[in-house]
Amino acid sequence: MTAVRPSPRLARFPVTALGAAIAASLTLSACSSLEVDPYTEEEVRQRAISDQAKMYSAQEPITQPITFYEAAARALKYNLDYRLKLMESALSSDLRDVSRHELLPQLVASAGYSDRSNDSGGTSIGIEDRQESLRPSTSEERYHTTAGLDLSWSLLDFGLAYYENQQKSDQILMAEERRRKVAQNVLRDVRNAYWRALAAQRLIPQLNVLLARTEVALNASREAQRQGLLPRQELLSYQRALLDSTSLLTARRQDLELAQSELAALMSLPPGTRLELADMPEPELPPEISDVARLEQIALEQRPEIMEEWYRQRVNQLDLEAAKLRLWPNITVSAGLAYDSNDYLYNNDWAQSGVNVSLNLLRLLQYPDLNQAQDTQSDVDELRRTALSMAVLTQVRVGALRYHLALEELKYADESLEVDEDLLDYSKAAASTSIGSELEVIRAQSRYLLSQYSREAAYSRAQAAWGRLFNSVGVDVLPDTVADHSVQTLAAELENAMNIHETQGIIAAHPSGTTDHTYGTPLQRATPQTPSPRTTSDSATPATATPMSQPGAIQGGGNAQ
Repeated sequence: MTAVRPSPRLARFPVTALGAAIAASLTLSACSSLEVDPYTEEEVRQRAISDQAKMYSAQEPITQPITFYEAAARALKYNLDYRLKLMESALSSDLRDVSRHELLPQLVASAGYSDRSNDSGGTSIGIEDRQESLRPSTSEERYHTTAGLDLSWSLLDFGLAYYENQQKSDQILMAEERRRKVAQNVLRDVRNAYWRALAAQRLIPQLNVLLARTEVALNASREAQRQGLLPRQELLSYQRALLDSTSLLTARRQDLELAQSELAALMSLPPGTRLELADMPEPELPPEISDVARLEQIALEQRPEIMEEWYRQRVNQLDLEAAKLRLWPNITVSAGLAYDSNDYLYNNDWAQSGVNVSLNLLRLLQYPDLNQAQDTQSDVDELRRTALSMAVLTQVRVGALRYHLALEELKYADESLEVDEDLLDYSKAAASTSIGSELEVIRAQSRYLLSQYSREAAYSRAQAAWGRLFNSVGVDVLPDTVADHSVQTLAAELENAMNIHETQGIIAAHPSGTTDHTYGTPLQRATPQTPSPRTTSDSATPATATPMSQPGAIQGGGNAQ
């Protein structure tokens, strides 16, 4: 019998020393990476400069006075909150695509090298006499390499990956609902700020002129007091009236200036940008709500928060279904190729296959508890959605009432403005050279300017009330697709969508029906008709249209609101 002679091998000690050196270097590098490593001041400064540049990058220049819909388009295009929700939606889609690969079998390629300081092997002894029956022998070389390619598929892993993929799909829908909510909130905030900012643009110049005139009158009264031209008490009362008027006008000016800053922040304009709004005739406000019950029905169907909560319920149920799946037996099918350089083997390469079934019997005890948890979770999710639906209905009702009251306030503000305008004309006509008549003119001008402010404020509050009511219904403010993503195109699409909603959508006039005196005026009732969830998509541009929900649809950055 010919003895098998091992093939020549590398010396053991150099190889071992090399391995020890590599292990030592890896250990030292790992220890060094655990040290505290704060950012330097220069890195912080560069990061701040870079972040600020990203906030206002790639914005279209302002070349003309801005209309309301252009302001809304800029806010949607450059607002960082909306951009973030778009990216979150894209991330959810990417994660779903990643989870799909978990449905595939595992194909593992492996390779290795084995080194030991002595021979492996053994001997045998007799069971009865305990005598050694074989001389010590080995069937494995000290140094040998291995390689393999194994394909395995687990039924349990496939089922868990399937449920995870379903959850990722629902999370995509949840992210889309959050994006819709941010878009609706941005439009509501822009509507609230734009009309106040336009009032500021109209009134601040007049306010400054009147404040300057008031200051001149104050100086004149102080000079008259110094010279003793009039009784001291009369002059002090005169100064007190002027100072009260100045304080009130100054407070109003602060409110107006803050509105302009708020609108600029919503539009993500760089600091110091001159903001000029289009001073066009005020658009007519939508009529009062004709059917509140219909709005409530639409809100329950369209509100993003309710839809997100409904999708979250499915995600929670899938979690428990996955937990139940772990109770079932796991069946694993495997096949593969293997190679071993060990010269003592009869075959150095081979193929293998197998089937394995395993079951944790103690886990079966969890089944009744999982059933109970699933029922409880379902009840909790249902109750949470019901409570949210109740809050939505309350918002719709309160929104309709606020809009009704805002329209009444605007009506009274118009009447007050007319009266103060007549008083101002009368004061100017009756003015003389005396200090008292000058005071009356300034008072009349102050009252008239404050009435203008009150009227502008009432109109902006009516616009804001309508925006909150529209927001409470949850109807989309953007079509599914647009031709391109320029500010002008987005503004035109927004205007078209809002006109459709205001004339044909949620507040369209209905045939006269029963009367509801909930808000003090007759409400026309009609059979509730649920509109399409995406009414504005009918006006979307075909063929070359671009989906608005893609992250690339909105570019740049701005101040998050």
